[in-house]
Amino acid sequence: MAGLIFLVLGIALILGAPIAIGMIVSAVTPLLLGSNAGSSINQLITNSFSGADTTPIIAVPLFILAGVIMAEGGISRKLFSVFAYFVGGLTGGLPCAVILTCLFYGAISGSGPATTAAVGAMAIPYLVELGYDRVFCAGMVATSGGLGVIIPPSIPFVLYSLATGVSTSALFLGGVLPGIFIGVCLMVYAVWYCKKHGEDREKIDEKLKELKSQGFFKIMKNSLPALLSPVIVLGGIYGGVVTPTEAACISVFYSLIVSVFFYRTMSYNSILPCLRGAVKTYAPLCFLLAFATAFGRVLTLLKAPAVISGFILGNFASAGAVTGIIVAIFLLMGMVMDTGPAIVILAPILLPVVKALGIHPVHFGVIMVCCLSIGLVTPPFGLDLFVASTLCDRPPMTVAKKAVPFILAFAVALFAITYVPWLSLALL
Repeated sequence: MAGLIFLVLGIALILGAPIAIGMIVSAVTPLLLGSNAGSSINQLITNSFSGADTTPIIAVPLFILAGVIMAEGGISRKLFSVFAYFVGGLTGGLPCAVILTCLFYGAISGSGPATTAAVGAMAIPYLVELGYDRVFCAGMVATSGGLGVIIPPSIPFVLYSLATGVSTSALFLGGVLPGIFIGVCLMVYAVWYCKKHGEDREKIDEKLKELKSQGFFKIMKNSLPALLSPVIVLGGIYGGVVTPTEAACISVFYSLIVSVFFYRTMSYNSILPCLRGAVKTYAPLCFLLAFATAFGRVLTLLKAPAVISGFILGNFASAGAVTGIIVAIFLLMGMVMDTGPAIVILAPILLPVVKALGIHPVHFGVIMVCCLSIGLVTPPFGLDLFVASTLCDRPPMTVAKKAVPFILAFAVALFAITYVPWLSLALL
């Protein structure tokens, strides 16, 4: 019966049904077939409401709203200026400054597409003006945007926490070193590319001279409020002052204060459109999380997690082999499914398996999110890929070809993160 549920879900997705609808149809399949193993309609409705009626879930729309406000406020340019000041004079310095901006902006938005859109809209025209290849820039930003879901605060980590009960704060800590390590790997390739293809140093030096003429203290003064955002949010969480949900609320008010009163890049009239944008982004996730609870309850009653766990553990003896298979599954899922749905469907099913093999739940969560973040830039449905292609006015597959070397650099980092648990657990 569990296999039939997954078959129904797969058919629904192939037919183009929304994932939430697919989970509803598959969850009621046992009832339609007269099975006593599934939940009743009343239980499904109750589980759906309980899935949406939790305090931690509030953190998701709040982090989304903070990211939307920061994007509207043009915060990415302030961050880029300070990084370009320090590394712009080096070979590949400005592409590295873009990757660093994505790395840091991810600590503000918590979203891959939001990071790609905010940084790409600023960085791609800037780099093209300095002689860099437009499609190379788009591929770099699309891949680097994936850092937005790894560097805390991360919306996928919040979703993983909601789906599995693992501490959100621990997951945030677990994502710090892997995110930085992936960023370093991406920068290594960017430097190699610039050495091989060359740079227009005359134009670059002229731009940097113009930037540095503002003076270090003025640049730092303009960038400091943006730089302080993740420090305030994460410092409050790990200092024990606020919970992740309360920190998300603080991030919204801080983003408003910085954008409206300090930088004055937003007006009061811009606030309502930001609220609408955040609601449109979050509404599908809200339905998904609600129905995922009911879907998971049906799978539990049908003992699907135990069956899957028994199959994997019975056929694969080593933790390394199982981890490799799970990574392959995540990478394939990331190509055809958005990060949120993949997490809420797969995490509760596979967590018992990895626990039985002695893999730390935080390490597993980091692996899962890193794999799915690669999916954001891989065809056919990589969301970051479509965002970047729109920004550079090129077809998604054209951008995907230029993104392949960056994806390979990301994959090298993923291999290390997967088989070196220390990267995920050192800060816990």
